[in-house]
Amino acid sequence: MIKLTRSIIPSLFTVMNLFCGFVAIKSAFVDNKLETAGWFIVLGGVFDVLDGLMARLTHSSSEFGVELDSLADVVTFGVGPSAIVYKLYFYQFGGLGLLLAALPAICGALRLARFNVQLVGFDKDFFKGLPIPSSALLIVSYVTFYYLHPDPKFSKEAYDIVLFALVIGASLLMVSNIKYESIPKVSKKSILANPLRYAIYLAALILTITTRGSAIFPFFVLFILYGIVRSLIDRISRAINERRAAALFDDDESDAEEEDFGI
Repeated sequence: MIKLTRSIIPSLFTVMNLFCGFVAIKSAFVDNKLETAGWFIVLGGVFDVLDGLMARLTHSSSEFGVELDSLADVVTFGVGPSAIVYKLYFYQFGGLGLLLAALPAICGALRLARFNVQLVGFDKDFFKGLPIPSSALLIVSYVTFYYLHPDPKFSKEAYDIVLFALVIGASLLMVSNIKYESIPKVSKKSILANPLRYAIYLAALILTITTRGSAIFPFFVLFILYGIVRSLIDRISRAINERRAAALFDDDESDAEEEDFGI
């Protein structure tokens, strides 16, 4: 008999996330309703945020919850987007199209496996690699709000190229070492410490509601670009600091040699 504890509360939200992923796949392949499928993945993203929030509120984070969350994420944010882009576009390229469409699912599973292995504690300020929900929402928001409702000023080929780039780019970013910020704990202390971050999140939420979801795509584009730019700046800063340290070390060695020879 299953023992009922407070940890079941966030797990229920995780199960709803998984159910949304299943309905999204069914909507894409069986009903051929790709826009509906995209909305169910967006809804799965809402449940994914809520299960983490409920785990923090009830102080019920656990290894079981982490594993269940990963399994749900693979379905909703990995297989779901792969099913949508295959049914939408990549089916026409045969085996190669099947492989390309599967990239979000494959790279998403690899990214989650790496995260679970490296997980220490249940709260992190940064994630290594693009989080799988961000990858999924980037792809499906483009499909739902732009590809399926194209602007006549742009050709279909242009939309196809963007879709192709998003699927491959988002998949590779998931298995990269680029750091992306995690969703912070919502508390008075955290808000006071990072007011700008919360202001951006609030503005994104308001824009998403007022634009009926079409702002999701540009928001995640900016989120991804911010991570890439910050990573480049960090690498350049590290390289400069290493060169300075090496130069100081060489100067110290030269001074020591001069002292040895009585110069």
